[in-house]
Amino acid sequence: MTPPRKSAAPAGATAAAHRRPGASVMRSSAIYSGLTMISRVMGFLRDLVITYRMGASSTIAADCYNTALAFPNLFRRIFAEGAFATAFVPAYARSLATDGEEIADVLAADAMATLAAATIVITVAAQLAMPWLMYVINPGYAHDPVKFKLAVTLTQIAMPYLPCMAIYAHLSGVLQARGRFIVSALAPTLLNLVMLVAVWPQTDAVSAAYAASFGVIVAGVLQAGLLWWGVRKSGARVDVRLPRLTPEIKALIGLAIPGAIAASATQINIFISGNLASLVPGGRSWLAAADRLYQLPLGLVGVAIGVALLPRLSTTVQSGDHGGAQSAMDEAMALSLAFSLPAAAALVGMPFFLIDALFTRGEFSLFDAHQTANALFWYGLGTPAFVLTRILNQAFFARQDTRSPMRFALVSVAVNVVAGVALFFLMHGVAGIAAATALAAWLNVGQMLRALLQRGYYAPSAAAVSRLVRIMIASGLLTGLLYLAGETRSLYEPWLLHRKEIAVILAVGVGAVIYLVLLFALRALTLQEIRAALRRSPRSADAISDNSL
Repeated sequence: MTPPRKSAAPAGATAAAHRRPGASVMRSSAIYSGLTMISRVMGFLRDLVITYRMGASSTIAADCYNTALAFPNLFRRIFAEGAFATAFVPAYARSLATDGEEIADVLAADAMATLAAATIVITVAAQLAMPWLMYVINPGYAHDPVKFKLAVTLTQIAMPYLPCMAIYAHLSGVLQARGRFIVSALAPTLLNLVMLVAVWPQTDAVSAAYAASFGVIVAGVLQAGLLWWGVRKSGARVDVRLPRLTPEIKALIGLAIPGAIAASATQINIFISGNLASLVPGGRSWLAAADRLYQLPLGLVGVAIGVALLPRLSTTVQSGDHGGAQSAMDEAMALSLAFSLPAAAALVGMPFFLIDALFTRGEFSLFDAHQTANALFWYGLGTPAFVLTRILNQAFFARQDTRSPMRFALVSVAVNVVAGVALFFLMHGVAGIAAATALAAWLNVGQMLRALLQRGYYAPSAAAVSRLVRIMIASGLLTGLLYLAGETRSLYEPWLLHRKEIAVILAVGVGAVIYLVLLFALRALTLQEIRAALRRSPRSADAISDNSL
């Protein structure tokens, strides 16, 4: 029998080491982003193989596979990443600080049991109802019985990915509240490796779609297992148990329901967009290819900074440290725009160059590249808003206010639906869908900023505003330079062995250097600030050196 652990001594003494309050947002984000970059590169290689094998408009397999992955991913982001990440992490961090590890881990175990049970029920219900749900999810498939049947089958196969990812996301929250990010950031690499192994040997599009769908389940089990090991290694004891509706879990559910809608507004909008895209052969695959590129800054910047920000912001808010909360938000806003705006510059300035160089090969045609680029341009305009949504949400969630972001998200979704339908027909295709998604995202950001200002939760300092303006000037200049790089590619591609892949890497690399020079020239970034952000404080030095999980 395992001896009981000692509960935390004076309020928060034990938990202080786990929460790492001295760690800067930049340093914690850098840990998460660096490892996420590895996963994103692997994910990009995975998508290159998938588009090569399945194509887009030339086969039915690609649209069906993207449908299969989109449905469980929607629920994963709503129930796992959206709801429990926003409601659970602050509650668990607070319990660590006030109640001790043993009681906090009981809360984590009960929450995991509840989340697992809910997602298993959803999975089984969705699998049984999928032949009817597909008419709602993708009405455009109804006219093609073969495509409709394949989409239903692949989605049924992929649905068990949902409970695996729910457990993975929940255990990631346990590690985040304890200031550990490495295992969470590395876990997606397993998905990419499994998918590469599953898809590469296939010789036809349909076989590749089946292999990829089964590979998703295998990867989900491996990811959940890795996070389970990471949590145990961290010292937490989140045991397996039957779900119990304790008062604490009821409170979490009450926070999670509106929080799920608020945190998942972008994903709901994207999912609605997919419904319209199903009306166009290849539409879902074009959006999926564009999704890979604009999700890169969202994952590396928005998610990473949001993950690092929430525990720190929750701690400062609970302690009444308004200055600390202000400083954390200023830092997060500057970092998010400093990295997302140059990414948006590339997506807006040379969308076709990017898509053509990266995806046009195998079954993915030049026509597919043009259609994808049309959508990518508009997604690029929305990229800073997608990232800011993840940052601004944390200011509400840290105060356990999930209803306000929920209201804003509902308005955003309504606008996206109306604008998406209108622009889909006015702009003749998926470009209208992407434009509506970008518009809805900026509306969501505007609503949140206004509420934060009115309630006194957050107002950017004068120094932060000045820095943001300088970052925007540098990004605007970069957009123009990258546009010229895309328009004049025929002049320098012949000197690069006629390899478009080398040309786009060169253009992006030179652009990154120029952007960095512009940041320093405009004093939007200084060496002193970088040193200060990366310097370990006395409270966090040991914590970061221990961040091996």
